[in-house]
Amino acid sequence: MTMAYPTRCLFCSLVLFHSAALSLFGQARLEEAFPNLTFQNPVDLQNAGDGTNRLFVVDQRGRIIVFQNSPAASVSSVFLDITDRVLYGGEMGLLGLAFHPQFESTQFLYVNYIAQNPLRSVISRFRLIQGNANKADSLSETVLLTVNQPYENHNGGQLAFGIDGYLYIALGDGGSGGDPLNNGQNLATLLGKILRIDVDAPSGQNNYGIPPDNPFAGNTSGYQEEIWAYGLRNPWRFSFDTVTGQLWCGDVGQGTREEIDIIEKGKNYGWRIMEGTFCYPASVACNTTGLTFPVWDYGRNVGGSITGGFVYRGSLITGLTGKYVFGDFVSGYVAALTYDGMNPPAVVSLDTLPPFSLTSFGVDEDNELYAC
Repeated sequence: MTMAYPTRCLFCSLVLFHSAALSLFGQARLEEAFPNLTFQNPVDLQNAGDGTNRLFVVDQRGRIIVFQNSPAASVSSVFLDITDRVLYGGEMGLLGLAFHPQFESTQFLYVNYIAQNPLRSVISRFRLIQGNANKADSLSETVLLTVNQPYENHNGGQLAFGIDGYLYIALGDGGSGGDPLNNGQNLATLLGKILRIDVDAPSGQNNYGIPPDNPFAGNTSGYQEEIWAYGLRNPWRFSFDTVTGQLWCGDVGQGTREEIDIIEKGKNYGWRIMEGTFCYPASVACNTTGLTFPVWDYGRNVGGSITGGFVYRGSLITGLTGKYVFGDFVSGYVAALTYDGMNPPAVVSLDTLPPFSLTSFGVDEDNELYAC
C-alpha cells in the first residue's frame, strides 16, 4: 500500500486488487493495501493480537490466508484449509474467525462455517500445528456448537471476543424472507440472535459454558441460555469498541431499511415486528413496547445490504477517532457515524465505491482500519 495519505485500507476482489480514492475529512484516501497479493472470496479480516503483525483473510470457500502486514508483502500462505467440510455458495461458507484473547499461550482459534447433511452453522475451535505459527491443524477441530439452518441464507457468521473474555456469535434468522418461522422473536431458538459463551469453562456435555450473567442463564421457561440479545434478521458484522466496550452491529434489512444497533444484554432489536425504525410490513401497525430501536437506519436510496464496521481507534486518521465506520455491500456506500448516546446521531458520507462489493471491515494490531 502506498502511504501517500495517512490511512491503510485493503481491497480484495475475486480476481485482482483494485484501488479507489476515498476522501476522509480531507485527510486520507482508501487505496490498495497489498498490491502484490490477491485473494479470493474474502469475507473477513482479523489479526491474532500476538505481536507478530500478521493479517488473516477468510476465504468464504473454506480457507484462511495469512501474510505479513506490510505493503511490500508478496508472499501469503494457507493458514487453515477446511474446504472439505465447508458448504460454500451464495451466503454460505466459512464466514467468521476469532483468535483466543490469550492466543500466544492457548494457540486456539475459532471459526463459524456452514456444513451440510443437515444444513447447519458450526462453531468450532482449532489449534496451531506445534512449532508452526503460520499453520493451524485442520484435524484438531473441536466442535463447540451446531445450529440447524432451515434455509440457505441469513447465516450471520461473525465471531468476536469481548473485553469480558467471552465469545460472541452472530446468527441470522434462518433465512427465506420475512422470517417465516418467527425465529427472531423466539427465545427457544438460537436463530436471529447474538450469543455469548464461555470457551474457557466447558460445562456438562458442552465444550463451552454459559456465563452466569447471561440474561436467560438458569431460566425455567425453555429459553436458550446462550442468548445475549435477540430480534435480529441477519447481523452481518459486529465489532467491539476497544475503548468503551460497546458492541456495534450492522443488521441487514428485508426490503426497506438497513440498520445499525448497539447490542446490549437481553434487549430485543425488533425483527420481525420491525424493520429498522419501520413496522414490518410497513402497512401494518405494530406494538413497539419493549423494543430497542436502531442507532441509525437508512433506506434503499442509500444501499441494499449493510456491512457493519468498527469504531475507529487507530492513530493515523484523527478525524475519524471515535466514529463508527460502516459500509454497504450493494451500493459501495461508506460512511462514518458519530453517536454519544445523548445527542442525535450524525452520519457523514465518505464516498461510494462502485463496483466493489464491500464484504467486511477489519483492523490490524494498531487498530488501523481495512475494508475487504
